[in-house]
Amino acid sequence: MQEKGLIHAILFDGKGGGRELGWQEIAEWSPEQGVLWMHLSCTAPEAIRWLEEQSGLEALLVDALLSEGTRPRSTVIGDGVLLTLRGVNHNPGEDHEDMVSIRIWAEQKRIITTRRRKLLSVTGLVGSFSAGQGPATSGEFINTLAELLTEYIEETVEGIEDQTSELEEQVVVAHDRKLRSRISGLRRQAIMLRRYLAPQREAFTRMQVEKIHWFSEQDKRHLYETANSLIRIVEDLDSLRERANVAQEELINLLSEQINSRMYTLSLVTTIFLPLSFFTGLLGINVGGIPGAANPWAFLIVIALLLGVCFVQFLYFRKKHWL
Repeated sequence: MQEKGLIHAILFDGKGGGRELGWQEIAEWSPEQGVLWMHLSCTAPEAIRWLEEQSGLEALLVDALLSEGTRPRSTVIGDGVLLTLRGVNHNPGEDHEDMVSIRIWAEQKRIITTRRRKLLSVTGLVGSFSAGQGPATSGEFINTLAELLTEYIEETVEGIEDQTSELEEQVVVAHDRKLRSRISGLRRQAIMLRRYLAPQREAFTRMQVEKIHWFSEQDKRHLYETANSLIRIVEDLDSLRERANVAQEELINLLSEQINSRMYTLSLVTTIFLPLSFFTGLLGINVGGIPGAANPWAFLIVIALLLGVCFVQFLYFRKKHWL
């Protein structure tokens, strides 16, 4: 459902299910009816107008929910909490590391989230209500969303890890220069993902120590497990980045060895033919008095002489272990 900037509005039934609402029903909602979750498009004029005029939020909170550039964070303001989280970008034609942000204002009986681009985790969260397995409270909502975001991130990191392992094998076998760009791409993905996941982990950790009366100890323990998963993912990203660096260095070394080997071969060929070129050039000058010019065996003698020079060079190179 999407109605003029309202992507979803779900009234929790407290048992894992929920009912979709429209703008008119939102206007008639009261906290006694249950927890209300509103998911808005922060680029739609209707949603912006509702946030500024009818949401009852302070201007600072409205600005935070509509902001474009965001880093993961958590801030307790009064009886609510302002969260900014990031999820993997699964939109067609876009890079996974270009993470999509979701801004959350959560109170005990009302949750407002905003987004600019579609986030697969939110789609999964909406689907959980249809299956009767959705959150029943605001605390469970935050935990469920955090868990879904982390699961999709983990899948993406596992995919990067598989690609890294494949590239490590190809570096040893193929020695292909094109692998350098692929390795650099993997390093960039790992760096970009870590850029957002490290502060997101800190946001989850901060939520565990904040005093929010509707965020229960069970909710904090659940969030603690999610934060631990993020810590492991961040460590995996650090490991992937190091593996990519090692693979790139190995590829550079192998390519340098190839170049050095070829240059060495060319140097030997040049060294062998340099004296031969000298002799043939000397005998090829167009002046009188060239020895053997009238001798029918002179050409064969010169050829034998040149072969002798080659043989002496060969023996010398073998003695110096250059061959």
